[in-house]
Amino acid sequence: MHTISRFPILAAALATALAGVAAPASAATPPLVDVRVVRHFDPAAGQRPENLTTEAGGAVDLTMSFAHRIDRLAPDGRQTVLATLPAPPDGTHAPLTGRAFVGGIVRLPDGTLYVLYSAGTDDLTGLWRIPPGGSPSRVAAMPATAVPNGLALHQGFLYASDSALGALWRIPLAGRTAAVWKRAPELTAAPGHFGANGLKVHGNAVWITNMDRGTLLSIPIGCHGAPGPVHTVATGLGTVDDFAFTGDADDVLVADNQGDRVELVRSDGSHTVALTAADGLRNPTSVTRRDDTVYVADAAYFTGTDPNLLAARIPRRP
Repeated sequence: MHTISRFPILAAALATALAGVAAPASAATPPLVDVRVVRHFDPAAGQRPENLTTEAGGAVDLTMSFAHRIDRLAPDGRQTVLATLPAPPDGTHAPLTGRAFVGGIVRLPDGTLYVLYSAGTDDLTGLWRIPPGGSPSRVAAMPATAVPNGLALHQGFLYASDSALGALWRIPLAGRTAAVWKRAPELTAAPGHFGANGLKVHGNAVWITNMDRGTLLSIPIGCHGAPGPVHTVATGLGTVDDFAFTGDADDVLVADNQGDRVELVRSDGSHTVALTAADGLRNPTSVTRRDDTVYVADAAYFTGTDPNLLAARIPRRP
C-alpha cells in the first residue's frame, strides 16, 4: 500500500476506526525506553514489513507483505531473502488488499518457518512452510476468499485469524488440514473491512484483535481444544493490528496501524499511549518481544515513506 488512494478498500476499512483518536504523545513512555530504529527499509524494493519473529541469536525474520517474501535481518545488519512465495496470475485480486499479501509468521526451534498467504486463488492461499535452506511449499489450503493474517503456535497446533471471513482457523502440525476453529460476531467486520487480525496464544487462550472494531479479544482453549466464549478485553484501540505481551501478567502492547501508535493495554481494559510517530512509527503492523526487547515493524502503508523496524527496551524490575 503506497498511498491511501491506491488501495481504496483497505483505506476505507481503516479510516472508520480512526474517528475520535486522541493527539499522540511526543515520545516513548513507560514501559518502553531506549527506542531506536534498527533498520530503514526501501518501499520501492517491496520492503514493507507486515509481521516478524525473532531468532535466538538476535536475527529478525520479517514477512514483506506485497512482495510475498520473507527476509532475514542479521544482528550485523545484513539483510537476505529467505524465500519468495509464488505470485498469483496477473489480474488476480485478493480480498481486502486487492493483491497478494503475506501475513503472520511463526518460527520453530529447528528454524522452520510457517507463514500465511492471501493470494486470491484457491491453489495458493493458506499456510506455507519454509524449511531451513529449503523452498516454500503450501501445507494447508484455505479458500481464495480468506485473508489469513495473524498466526501463533500452541501445543502442536497453529492458530490463524481470518480478516475477511471473521473466523479463526486451527491447523495441526502433524495433520496439516486447516479447519475453522471459531466463528463469532466479535470477529467480523463491515464489508470490505479488516476484522480479526493480530493473534497470540497466552494463558491457554487465543487472543485476537479486530481492526474494524478496535477491540482486543480472548477466547479460552477448552477441553479437547474446543473454543470457549469470546471475551472483550479492551475497546477503543483504533485500527488495531498485531500485539505482544509485555511479560507482566496480561499487559499487552498493541499496534494502531493508521494511528501511528503503540498502546499499552492493561488487564482491566484501560490503555495508554507508549509510542507515536515521534518515535519513528510509520503505520505499525506488528509487535513482538524477546526477553526485554520489543520490536515493532512499520510498513508505512499510508505514510508512504520510511518503512522500518524499531526496537525498544522494557526495563527489568529490580
